[in-house]
Amino acid sequence: MKVYISVDMEGIAGIATLDQIVRGGYGYPRAQELMTAETNAAIAGAFDGGATAVVVNDSHGTMDNLIHEQLDPRARLVFGSPKAQCMAEGLTADCDVALFVGYHAPAGSPGLLAHTFSSHFTEVRLDGRPVSEAEVNALYAASLGVPVGLVTGDDVICALAHAVIPGVRTVEVKVAHGWSATDSLSPSAARELVRAAAAETVRTAASLPRPENPTELVLEIDMPTPLAAELALGVPGVERTGDRTIRRRAHNVSEVLGLISVNYELAASAMRNKMAIINRR
Repeated sequence: MKVYISVDMEGIAGIATLDQIVRGGYGYPRAQELMTAETNAAIAGAFDGGATAVVVNDSHGTMDNLIHEQLDPRARLVFGSPKAQCMAEGLTADCDVALFVGYHAPAGSPGLLAHTFSSHFTEVRLDGRPVSEAEVNALYAASLGVPVGLVTGDDVICALAHAVIPGVRTVEVKVAHGWSATDSLSPSAARELVRAAAAETVRTAASLPRPENPTELVLEIDMPTPLAAELALGVPGVERTGDRTIRRRAHNVSEVLGLISVNYELAASAMRNKMAIINRR
């Protein structure tokens, strides 16, 4: 029984502000500890439920946030950035189930610290519908035949996960009270719930619905500036459908993730250019 865990930071109990989730912020070291402890709860739960191997992917920001020496030594850790499959790196067809821990709502939604892959994207859509990171990563898992059995985070992402991921179990560790304010469970209480849910998810993984493999998806991204959209035209097949909007047809979800990663870098480059101009004034 091989279990895959993708862990983000914004949906971890006790985390609510930019100061906590951005490296260099005063609250970031504490957030690292909270993220590591909740990840350990998911790992322990996976083994409680019968896992024989657990792979964890550090999926937040620079993707090197977890405190390695504090991580449960039974798990292997994938970390560092960039990664070809981004938040789904390390997920393979021989995994029996995937768990998404510490996830958050998509850009434009009322969830806590809501965004979709990049804080620079104002919205990401597949086939004309706004999507979250959880949904895109679940589609990638589906392309490998791996079901997503657990999503943890705030109330908004948990409700969205129930709507789009068949058979998923969720753990709501906090309630969004705005973009950077929350009503959170205590971290210790959240860890108990995450551990129990992970154990039950792994124990019953064989009964999860087998996901369909999606193909021919149309990806649209609303970029932060017209320059970012211009830069994106350098990617073969990309068309510009608005001042800041780009679109491209993808043949599979792996291609979608690759396009998102490339456009993440292009958006960041455009924003650095914008800030350099502002600072010269």
